[in-house]
Amino acid sequence: MTRESLAVVLEEIALLLELKNENPFKIRAYRQGAESVRNHDGDIVQLAIDNQLKGIKGIGDALQDKLHELALTEKLEFHQNLRAEFPQGLFELFDLQGLGPKKIKVLYETLGVGSVAELKATCDSGKVAELPGFGTKTQSKILEAIAQRETFADTFLLGGITPLVTEMLDTLRLHPEISRVMAAGSFRRAKETVHDLDFLVATKETALVCEDFTTLPQVESIIACGETKASVRLKNGIQCDLRAVSNAQFPFALQYFTGSKEHNVALRSLALKQGFSLNEYDFTAVANVTIPNNIHEERDIYQALGLEFIEPELRENRGEIEAATERTLPRLIELGHLRGTFHNHTTASDGIHTLTEMADEAIELGLQYLGIADHSKSMVVANGLDAERLIAQIDSINQLNQTFTHFRLFAGSEVDILKDGSLDFEDSVLAQLDYCVASVHSSFNLSEEEMTRRICRAMENPYVTMLGHLTGRLLLKRDGYAVNHATIIDCAAATGTIIELNCNPQRLDMDWRWWKRARDKGVLCSINPDAHSTMGLHFLGIGVRLARKGWLRKQDVFNTRSTADVEKFLKTPKLKRHDH
Repeated sequence: MTRESLAVVLEEIALLLELKNENPFKIRAYRQGAESVRNHDGDIVQLAIDNQLKGIKGIGDALQDKLHELALTEKLEFHQNLRAEFPQGLFELFDLQGLGPKKIKVLYETLGVGSVAELKATCDSGKVAELPGFGTKTQSKILEAIAQRETFADTFLLGGITPLVTEMLDTLRLHPEISRVMAAGSFRRAKETVHDLDFLVATKETALVCEDFTTLPQVESIIACGETKASVRLKNGIQCDLRAVSNAQFPFALQYFTGSKEHNVALRSLALKQGFSLNEYDFTAVANVTIPNNIHEERDIYQALGLEFIEPELRENRGEIEAATERTLPRLIELGHLRGTFHNHTTASDGIHTLTEMADEAIELGLQYLGIADHSKSMVVANGLDAERLIAQIDSINQLNQTFTHFRLFAGSEVDILKDGSLDFEDSVLAQLDYCVASVHSSFNLSEEEMTRRICRAMENPYVTMLGHLTGRLLLKRDGYAVNHATIIDCAAATGTIIELNCNPQRLDMDWRWWKRARDKGVLCSINPDAHSTMGLHFLGIGVRLARKGWLRKQDVFNTRSTADVEKFLKTPKLKRHDH
């Protein structure tokens, strides 16, 4: 039983209770319990086994008893009984974009839909369109979501699998026969989605380590296990390979299996020009040259080729080798550089934690400031704030700021960009905020030209500080709406508008492929978690990884600035901020 397993069971219980129309406070308690399990710094599994969870925020007596039973026996009778009330395949429906518990409940109770396959057949027959509150438009969207799910089968979110990878690495490091261990592949390069996992270990006992790897608690089934490689399927469905090599081979194997393929091809070509070949095991001379023999770390390989060390996130053959040759690689941002963050929600709109709870978590994470940006009034589905409620929230933030000594809350709003590019609040309201995040939440089907013009008009507003989730994409669920990235970046540069790197694992938007262009145009990035809970603030780590992948440095990211510098920036009229 792992930390993630405990959290997943609590989240499943919350979903099942929603299907049963249980008390919303009870449902929220299970969701908060899952957050607490993921957030707790100590060995939460051992504490649960020992029944020592009392006092941990978000875990009451009832949850403590359930977590104790779950950790001790690896099953929970209450959870199993709930699951038995519904078909096993019903859980697949929660993965579909646009389907929440209420709609799933109607589909199940009215049409007997208990799996994605049954839902597709029911949509194909036209029966879903006949249901009250559904219609042909909803039916078409469900079919699109099913097709999207099939397209992204066996693909996983970087942020979703990071806790799993961390757990597995921690376990492998404890193995007495393993001297070095790393995750490689697209996970190490911080690709936003990952198809499989690659682990690399240095050991003298390759066969033993491979065999032990197949017994990890995260493993569902064994695909193959040999002398130097083991392949398994994990319980979450992802394939995972472990390669065991000698300590001398480790740097070469790590470089090779990190990739990307295109980066490695270019690197091998460079090596050949210098008279030796590079593979996953070593350097080999192909001409009358001296082979480098002092390769102990991965960076030694790059040094031997006359290159600056290229960070894993940059290895996509997008100019990094040329920059490394010229010694012009950027010094990439690090998580420790962040001083605060913006675009965070509270219970005032659709968040699950209060203003005070969000502030407490930010302080716990070592942040110096936190921006609160709840939804604006057009987001009725998210309990968006009207002007009166927003002004009241500003007052609450000002009062709370009086209680802090080395921390500050900034009062903001995530304001809807309406179809014509105007904003959901009048300028007179926006002027009372410290900052404003402008985002699109409706009319996704505009043409690229119309959507680009809509967003640019919003950025021209003097009170729009930053642009939220530029394309509105939800990775593995829906593509972003059509926009012209280049035009929007140019407009951001011209208007002095910051562009957000929304680091919710389902968004990671603006896409990393565009950040170098934005940086070169002088556009600032703000790494924002779009947090709807205290746990959401922990997405900042994923955001930094994607910012690094986008070639961003500390000075390119707005929220690396001190509180005083942020205050000065926000008080300066928008078009005069270039000097700050």
